[in-house]
Amino acid sequence: MQPDSDDEAWRAIVDNYGDRPRLDPDDARGDDPDADGREDDASAWATEEPQESVEEDDERFVPPPPPPLPRVAPDRLTAWVGVFGAPTVLLTALVLGVHISAWLGYLLVAAFVGGFIYLVAQMPRGPRDPFDDGARL
Repeated sequence: MQPDSDDEAWRAIVDNYGDRPRLDPDDARGDDPDADGREDDASAWATEEPQESVEEDDERFVPPPPPPLPRVAPDRLTAWVGVFGAPTVLLTALVLGVHISAWLGYLLVAAFVGGFIYLVAQMPRGPRDPFDDGARL
């Protein structure tokens, strides 16, 4: 039966939204548990034993330990502490209501700005390898 207009077609779709057709048991195909219209029986699926064996667990890949983290140069470490540490101290003092003297506030702002300028100035000017597209094997 074809609807006479688009409005009737949309109305039929909305009215029947979520309904699932029931199939006769003779028409059910395959191993799909929902194909014959009955709900999933979790207990039937839970009785199956896992296919993995203990031997397969022993043969799993174990990656080598990662190399140690590289040491940061003291000048860069100081710059990073200024970039992240100064705003942290200022924000913590603001939240806790601790009064910071003017000279300490100016020192923290200078540490932030100085650390940022130092890190930007130390950035490499060009690419490490102009033909490197980032792919690794």
